[in-house]
Amino acid sequence: MADIQPRNDRHDMAEKTEKMKARLPRGFVDRSAEDIRAVEKMMAKIREVYELYGFEPGDQPLIEYTDALGKFLPDQDRPNEGVFSFRDDDEQWLSLRYDLTAPMARYVAENFERLPKPYRIYHSGWVFRNEKPGPGRFRQFMQFDADTVGTPGVAADAEMAMMMADVMEALGISRGDYVIRVNNRKVLDGVLEAIGLGGEENAGRRLTVLRAIDKLDKFGSEGVRLLLGPGRWDGGKEGEGDFTKGAGLDAPAIAKVLAYVETGEIEANEGVEELAQIRALCAAAGYAEDRIKIDPSVVRGLEYYTGPVFEAELLAEIPNDEGKVVRFGSVGGGGRYDGLVSRFRGEPVPATGFSIGVSRLMTALKNLGKLDTSDVIAPVVVLVMDKDTESLGRYQKIVADLRAEKIRAEMYLGGSGMKAQMKYADRRGSPIAIIQGGDERAKGEVQIKDLIEGARLAQGIAGHDEYRESRPGQITVPEADLVAEVKKILEAQKADRERVR
Repeated sequence: MADIQPRNDRHDMAEKTEKMKARLPRGFVDRSAEDIRAVEKMMAKIREVYELYGFEPGDQPLIEYTDALGKFLPDQDRPNEGVFSFRDDDEQWLSLRYDLTAPMARYVAENFERLPKPYRIYHSGWVFRNEKPGPGRFRQFMQFDADTVGTPGVAADAEMAMMMADVMEALGISRGDYVIRVNNRKVLDGVLEAIGLGGEENAGRRLTVLRAIDKLDKFGSEGVRLLLGPGRWDGGKEGEGDFTKGAGLDAPAIAKVLAYVETGEIEANEGVEELAQIRALCAAAGYAEDRIKIDPSVVRGLEYYTGPVFEAELLAEIPNDEGKVVRFGSVGGGGRYDGLVSRFRGEPVPATGFSIGVSRLMTALKNLGKLDTSDVIAPVVVLVMDKDTESLGRYQKIVADLRAEKIRAEMYLGGSGMKAQMKYADRRGSPIAIIQGGDERAKGEVQIKDLIEGARLAQGIAGHDEYRESRPGQITVPEADLVAEVKKILEAQKADRERVR
C-alpha cells in the first residue's frame, strides 16, 4: 500500500524523532583540552617521583567480578550499592572498580608466584562510585596510586609518607603549604573496642564512626559529635538540607572518641609503637614534623585499613572553583591493608599504598598557578582559498612541510569562506594563518598572518579602511622561505610570552 502520509507531516515527525536533548549525567564531568594537558603534566611529575623510588607501572581492567571487591565495597551497609554492577552472559555479577587497590590485590594474588616480593607498583586510572553526587563529589574520577605488597614492617609505610612529601615538592608546593599526616588504625581500633564496637557484627557502625571522625576538619568537633550520635543536618539546623544518619553512640562513648581524636591520648599499644617507629624513620631520613606529622584525627574511611594510615593535606589558602579562598585540605591518602590480598591467598600478605585524587590535586595546583599549560601552542592554520584538487594538494603540502619541522599545523577542512576561516583560526587560538590565493600562487608567494601581533597592533588602528590598508602583522614571502619565517614568528611570540611572565 502506498505511503499517503502528507510529506510535511513526515518531515515534522522525523524532526521530533531525531532531535534529542543533549545532557550530561549527574556526577560526571566533561574535560577540556586545557584540563587534560594540565593533568598529564602533573602526572608526569608524580610518575618521576614514583620511578625514583623504584616503583614500576601496572594496569588492571576497569571491571572486576563483584565478589572480588567483596566486603570492601564503599558502603558496607548496602553491599549491592556504591558500585555500578551488571550481570554478564554467564550470570556472574561484574562491577566497575571503585578504587585501584582492590583490582591490584586481585592481580597480585592471581600472579603471586611469578611477581617479585616486595612487589612495587604504581598505576593510574578512572574509578567509579554509584553514590549521590554533590559539590566536589563525582561518580567518576581519576586516581594515581603507588603500592608495596609483601613488606610487613612499618618501614614501607614510612617510605609511603616520605614519597608523598617528595611528590608535593616535585609539584612545586612549598614546605609549610602541605603536610603528610600519619595515624594508625590499630590505635583507633583500641578506642572502638573500648566503647563496645569490636567484632565483625559491628563493622557497619565502626565504618560510620570512622567516616564521622574523617569530617573533623570540615565540620569541627560539634559536627563530628552529631555524626557520632543521632546524626547531622547539612544546614546545621533540623530540617535544613540533607540529613546524615549518625553512629548512634551514647554520650560517654562519644566523649571517649573525641578525647582521642582531639588529644591523641591513649595507653601504649602496638599502634602507638608503630607510629613512634615511623616518626623515627622519617626523622632519620631528614623529614621533619613540618612535612610528616603524627595526627590522631586521620582515620581514612574504608574498612580495609589495618595499620598506619596517612593523608596529604594542602595547608595553603587557595581559591576554589567558585573563586572563594579556602584551606584546600586533603588531596590524597592511603594506608596499610594487610587483609586485602590475603583473602585470595588464605595466608598473610602485608601491603601498603597511597592514592592521589588527580582531579582535586590538579584543581589546587591550577589555582596556585603551579600548572601552566600556556607552553602548548595552537596549530598554524592554512586557509583554503581554492577548492580544486590541485590547490588542495598545494595547501596540504604546506601543512606537511610545517609538520616535518615539528610545527603544529592544520589545513582548514570546513566549507566556509575566508572570513569564517579567520574566525575559526581565532577560536582555535592559532598563532599564525597561512594564506595563498591564485595571485600569490602565480608569483610563488604566500602570505603569513601573525595573529597575535596583528591583534595587538589592531588595537591602535582607528578605522576599518586604515586597518585594511596597513594589514597589521601580515607579510608576504616566497614559498621557499615559508617554514623559516613561520619559525621566526613563533620564536618571537614565545619570547613575548616569557617577558610577560
